Amino acid sequence: MEGLTISWIGALAGLAIAIILILRKLNPVYALFLGAIVGALLGGANLEQTISVLISGTQSVMGTVIRVLAAGVLAGVMMESGAAETIAQAIVKKFGGSKAILALALATMIITAVGVFIPVAVLIVAPIALSVGNKMGISKLALLLALSGGGKAGNIISPNPNTIAAARGFNLDLSHVMLAGVVPAICGLIMTVLVASMLKNKGVKVSEQDIMDSDVDTSKYPALGRAIVAPVVAVILLMINPIGSISGIEALSSFKVDAMYILPIAGIVGMLAMGQGRNILKYSASGLNKMTATVLILIGAGGIAGLISASNLSAQVVGLIEASGVSGTFLAPLAGILMAAATASTSTGVILATGSFGEAILNMGTAPLAAAVMVHTGATVIDSLPQGNYFHVTADSMKMSIKQRMGLIPYEAIVGGTMAIVATILYGFIL
Repeated sequence: MEGLTISWIGALAGLAIAIILILRKLNPVYALFLGAIVGALLGGANLEQTISVLISGTQSVMGTVIRVLAAGVLAGVMMESGAAETIAQAIVKKFGGSKAILALALATMIITAVGVFIPVAVLIVAPIALSVGNKMGISKLALLLALSGGGKAGNIISPNPNTIAAARGFNLDLSHVMLAGVVPAICGLIMTVLVASMLKNKGVKVSEQDIMDSDVDTSKYPALGRAIVAPVVAVILLMINPIGSISGIEALSSFKVDAMYILPIAGIVGMLAMGQGRNILKYSASGLNKMTATVLILIGAGGIAGLISASNLSAQVVGLIEASGVSGTFLAPLAGILMAAATASTSTGVILATGSFGEAILNMGTAPLAAAVMVHTGATVIDSLPQGNYFHVTADSMKMSIKQRMGLIPYEAIVGGTMAIVATILYGFIL
């Protein structure tokens, strides 16, 4: 493949074909692979070179894939043991009904931040939200925005696949990317609460039937003190290196253990703390199963990222930006926004943005950490479109129709847009 440059027209055609096939309900993995194959052929590659493009692209995401699989242990423990539900219940109970929207948004943010997938986090908190919404007269639109917006905020500071992809895409420590997302995440949480509060009387309200369908047995959940062990261990171990670097403590700053080790260790420690050591096979298998779909999509995204990387598309985009006089800093968030919108997935969007435009973003003079945070937050702006799984999972969780769920997309974009703007100003122009 050395010396091969695929035309930017072929790269765009391949991406467009993949998007159309996803919208036509073809499995996203096959859609991404087919788009990459057709795009490479249209762009001037022969059959052998096309295979090389796909292999090169998929190989580039393997570092992310193995870390995502390792994270499955922690995710499995948090979800299967009931630890995530315990944490959510405690937060909502602590704040009470008067601050219901804040409590729901914060609960989903924290559940996502400790390593639970955002769709699963919404599913976990949804029954609580429906119960609170029924008592307080809060609309489903406001409730789901609280969950989705809180989840988006937690997602950019979590050890989830999207954050791992952002870190690996720019060769950074996962903990550094998580820390850098804290300020945008807080701003996203604030915006979520403000907008959801304005929507609490808009749209359909929660019915008694919704509550009956969402009853959850909490009798077997672990105590809060035990439920938080796994996430606390994960956060402490992940943050040792950054804290050491900031404080100047050499012993801490030289402590470099990859998230591939830390996340399973935290899950196992948390499992033992909850007295669930006998379930290690069950929980880890469950976590692996839940990661499988994400891993497959990441591999598919790697294929089309290989196509775009082998093309001159990024050079064309850079040339266009330079000719327009717009700051090159905006390439990072724009890449995240466009790629996540195309695939309706934060993690896939980050993979495509970093794999396709990462080098061009860095060549614009953007620092790797700034690039990672801007791409990552950009990928949260319009990632909840109907061609993605998240859209339908969250609609079902709140007993909403497709039309009702569609009405939430602009408000989710406000939350994601707030985080992207804050990240761009903070890391693109101030720091």
